[in-house]
Amino acid sequence: MEIKIGTQLQLEPTYTEKMERFNCKVLEQEEHILYIDYPVNMATKKTAFLIDGSEFRATFRTETNQSFAFNTEVIGRKAGTIPMIMLHCPKPEEFIKIQRREYVRVETPVDVAVQFQNYKYQLVTADISAGGLALTLKGEVAFNEGDEVDLTIVLPFANSDVKYIMTAATVVRIFEKDHKRIVTIQLTDTDDVDQQHIVRFCFERQLVNHRKETDPFYS
Repeated sequence: MEIKIGTQLQLEPTYTEKMERFNCKVLEQEEHILYIDYPVNMATKKTAFLIDGSEFRATFRTETNQSFAFNTEVIGRKAGTIPMIMLHCPKPEEFIKIQRREYVRVETPVDVAVQFQNYKYQLVTADISAGGLALTLKGEVAFNEGDEVDLTIVLPFANSDVKYIMTAATVVRIFEKDHKRIVTIQLTDTDDVDQQHIVRFCFERQLVNHRKETDPFYS
């Protein structure tokens, strides 16, 4: 599977507080390089001049309406009749297929502080998505299904950046699985910026998990 000439890409900056999206088109392609026209900011409709080294999450749709994503960065520009920006293009096996549901859920450990009334618990996720998470319980807890709690979620990104997401949430279910007690929690008051951080974190972890599955020497 390859990205064909004329494919529309949507770019979202990685590791930034500012939420932006850009549309662009693939004009040329060489090995591991995509040449795109200058992107247009989807909100302002103005042309964007991307800086070399800028990192993005790129998404595109195939002719069969399958959606894929990959991490990329600006590696240069090419002059000509149509000025073009050069993006790094990973190998096709590194593309991540986007699930046809609202949020991708990833199995990965993340530290979460749960505040309920005067009780505070330090727990670790079994999985996480931008819509909710599952936590492994280490003992008895005071909250029950339907209770409102406050969460502080710690997201450690690969570039050593750490984001702290503070949000209200609702306890959905408490159950036992594989001899462990699990609580599932729905996020109810996450702002757009924090939600985008979780989406990017999940995508990054999904990419790492995918590499581990396909490359036995990846660590």
